[in-house]
Amino acid sequence: MYMILVGGGNVGYYLAKRLLDTGHEVTLIERDPRQQLRLANLLGDQNVFLGDGCEMLTQKETGFGRADVVVAVTGEDEDNLVICQMSKVVWNVNRVLARVNDPSHNEVFKKLGIDETVSATGIIFGLLEQQISPDVMLPIGALARGNIEVIEVELGPRSPVIRKKVRDLNLPPQTNFVYIIRDDQGIQVDGDTVLEPDDMLVALVSQDHAEDLRQLLSPAKL
Repeated sequence: MYMILVGGGNVGYYLAKRLLDTGHEVTLIERDPRQQLRLANLLGDQNVFLGDGCEMLTQKETGFGRADVVVAVTGEDEDNLVICQMSKVVWNVNRVLARVNDPSHNEVFKKLGIDETVSATGIIFGLLEQQISPDVMLPIGALARGNIEVIEVELGPRSPVIRKKVRDLNLPPQTNFVYIIRDDQGIQVDGDTVLEPDDMLVALVSQDHAEDLRQLLSPAKL
């Protein structure tokens, strides 16, 4: 696949490096000349372009018209929004993703048709919350077309589902437990799987029923 990343900070660099390592064609756009030169030395001249990802000429020269995916990961939400909108409207890119620095902007991005957003602030908050209290569900992604969230939760010893088989749980509609990490081993989930304390559970749940799932997994409040 041909992937264009806009923003040469740490997020853009490490993402580009991993994509290149897995065999994808990647162009990373960075507008600061010194940063662009540093990235070119690390990733290769052919993979790093000096330019402003919000400008039409830069987008044309880097091949937005043939890109399979465009990812905007600059430190400015306004720039990321412009890049994603132009990718969709001008270049008909099939898949666009954006970094959202201010979580309050998430809804704006979604209303304007951005396929997926990632908020580092929201992820860090969720991780902190999970460390403070087990049984807290952490959203790790979304299947936007199906209105389905991918969630991860570590089951604490007081969770009401502990020692129960999956088939005996009254799961919310459109909810599936798909994977468990237990003692560093991955386990496929079926109806006979018994849930244990410290299990890291990965589940698919409709956004409309995410709160119902949280109630099912969390200890009752006293």
